[in-house]
Amino acid sequence: MSLIDRFRKRSSPHDRTESAEDVPTVPSGYQQTASKLHAFNRYEIKYFVDEMKVPELRAELAARMETDPFSPHGGYPVTSLYYDTADLRFYWEKIEGLKFRRKLRMRLYGNPADCTDDTSVQIEIKQRVNRVTQKRRIALPYGVARRWLDGREEIECDPSQRPFVHEVTALIGNLDLRPVVTTGYLREAFVGREADLGLRVTIDHKVHGRDRDFHFASGAGNRFVIPPKLAVVELKANERVPYWATDLTARLDMSVIRVSKYCQSVQAFGLAPRSIVGAPELVLPDGFDNRAPADLLGTPVPALG
Repeated sequence: MSLIDRFRKRSSPHDRTESAEDVPTVPSGYQQTASKLHAFNRYEIKYFVDEMKVPELRAELAARMETDPFSPHGGYPVTSLYYDTADLRFYWEKIEGLKFRRKLRMRLYGNPADCTDDTSVQIEIKQRVNRVTQKRRIALPYGVARRWLDGREEIECDPSQRPFVHEVTALIGNLDLRPVVTTGYLREAFVGREADLGLRVTIDHKVHGRDRDFHFASGAGNRFVIPPKLAVVELKANERVPYWATDLTARLDMSVIRVSKYCQSVQAFGLAPRSIVGAPELVLPDGFDNRAPADLLGTPVPALG
């Protein structure tokens, strides 16, 4: 009996499978941006910022922080495929603000057009426990990851990775998870120095997604799920956000938001009603063409100054 078969039984919607294991990975290239410099347990605060204010924000961050060495100017592409149940359990857990919630995704760092079966991707559980965000992941070749998550095949793994692999396999089998939507964007990243070593700030541009043709390299059309005039800024800290950072967000008139890129994609494609608590900035004007250009992730954001 395969590992998938052992976890095939369905569970109650209130069941939880918890694991405290942090799974090691051996990242390379863009992936070092999100693993070597990315703590597993963090506080996250999100903001919207008008793209017209990004050059000022970028200059202020560069004066106090280090530019992520694996983040080229203009950002690096990030594409995520989210898995959920037929009734969107993970989506509704986020909308309802459950203190413990999680989601499963497959994430690619780099241009999706270049993705092959041998390309490394991250299989990740992102979960929220009260106000703390936790991430656990392993790196796999894309072809192996698809056979595991989509084909329900058992995979070989290092003994240190088995708790995480068993947890993901249980989620897939118990909840009958399937691909729901993708999200993609260009990310710029900054990391703290000296007294702010635990701080990380990211700026995500041109957030878009789709609800079909889920192969990363399919070339299928995408839609903007957040108005392209807005970038999403995330402040991530192990313990505290420094005063200068909160002062900067106030000076740039950046208000705290509860936006979820996954939820935005679900709503943009009509898979669930738009949340009544959504930010007014997300309302697109009548007649706006929300189709994303085919070469979106190959187009850098404007240079500073």
